[in-house]
Amino acid sequence: MGKGKVYLVGAGPGDRELITLKGIKAIKQADVILYDRLVNPNLLEYAPTNCELIYCGKLPNRHFMRQDEINKTLIEKALAGYTVVRLKGGDPSVFGRVGEEAETLADKQIPYEIVPGITSGIAAPLYAGIPVTHRDFAGSFAMVTAHDKSKNGKPDIDWEGLARGVKTIAFYMGVSNLEHICDNLIRHGKAADTPVIVIRWGTWSRQKSVVGTLSTIVEKVREENIENPAITLVGDIVATREKGKWFEKKPLFGQQILYVRGSAEEESMANGFADQGADVIEFPKWKIDEGTLEITIRKKLATYKRMLFTTTEAVTHFFSLLRKYRIDIRQLQAKLFVKQPSSLVLLENFGLFASFVEEMDHDGSLLILGANENSEQRWKLEKYGEHDYAGVYQTSIDEKYETIIRRSIEDASITSIVFPTSDAVHTFMKQAALYGISNQSIDPTINITCLSKPAWLAAANNGLNPGIYSSHNERPSKEVLKKSADLVVTNI
Repeated sequence: MGKGKVYLVGAGPGDRELITLKGIKAIKQADVILYDRLVNPNLLEYAPTNCELIYCGKLPNRHFMRQDEINKTLIEKALAGYTVVRLKGGDPSVFGRVGEEAETLADKQIPYEIVPGITSGIAAPLYAGIPVTHRDFAGSFAMVTAHDKSKNGKPDIDWEGLARGVKTIAFYMGVSNLEHICDNLIRHGKAADTPVIVIRWGTWSRQKSVVGTLSTIVEKVREENIENPAITLVGDIVATREKGKWFEKKPLFGQQILYVRGSAEEESMANGFADQGADVIEFPKWKIDEGTLEITIRKKLATYKRMLFTTTEAVTHFFSLLRKYRIDIRQLQAKLFVKQPSSLVLLENFGLFASFVEEMDHDGSLLILGANENSEQRWKLEKYGEHDYAGVYQTSIDEKYETIIRRSIEDASITSIVFPTSDAVHTFMKQAALYGISNQSIDPTINITCLSKPAWLAAANNGLNPGIYSSHNERPSKEVLKKSADLVVTNI
């Protein structure tokens, strides 16, 4: 096997949609991904099923992989012939050490590409309502690292040039040195009443902003207990914030949701919650593998009078198996039936027209297609009478995401746990401990929100104290998520 290739990719500042199409393309073709702490874990869902995920992020005072280890791993994986993605928060060229990694790869004659990303020094202020330039306030902008240390343990910066020559300054990871930064800017010419904003977790729903001046911001940050990751923005441009705020006005801003999926087939509302401004951690991560069409069923395909697809995944994998076994679709003579509207649409894309299961007659032999017989999601199918069953796919929890999800939960301050179905509740009770959660450890202030009647009943029976039952089709809102012990629960 020849040399592989390395992609050094900027993942953006946190919002999972702030990544380039080129970055997503690289993730989709990766054999190995080395990712940092500040990368949104949801981006790893674009990775192929068999992709190796390596966490090399850093936490304060705790290094998981040193830079030389990262470089060594990039080289080893590429020389083994793999396509490798080094996924870095923000833009890889802005204090991301991409130059060192690129030089290492070039020395070994390993082909690589660098994919730019959106840097947090620009994105975090924008999500706080502040452009970094404005013709009435600022015509210059600088990005400064505040955590690289000189011999005296403080940032080595041309303070006079910065204070006198730049209108807007973004300091990266500067909370621990904030007092040093403010003192030096004032000493070298910045007015003590120059506006300052410190933005923690910029572009995430957990984003928190503290506004002050060079003379007051240190004390305010202490009072609010602000820590890294944070961007400190200094300049008159901060005054535009009140009119420019938009992200913080989203209906679910500040909500950090643990969205539990009971099966791979469940239609997720997670994107709806995210679009409304929430941070969403989906748990657990499911994977779907291809099943089989037994030879006895393959021989009988042309004789079935009815075929029922229990899920949309069954449609996808059935036609994949037809191609695998070289079976001509024109052999099918059966009437087609589905349970899900999405299955209907997918079949129409194949030029086939189906009806919903409620319209299914009882005439002729029946083939039901769904998950493997070992799947916990197997239907209770006796009500359909005599039939053959084909497990055209199988589902399981993808264990390689356990570390990723656990880390996401640790970084977040969960405000709500959402159960769309009773299966989601049962999955939570079985799997939560693996991710550092126990029924007893759930903070009583966390909202337990159910999106169906069965989910509410299952949560109540398992002692989870659900506060509200909402229609599964209801638009995500704070009303759906808020704690409501005193609210009359209807339709139960």
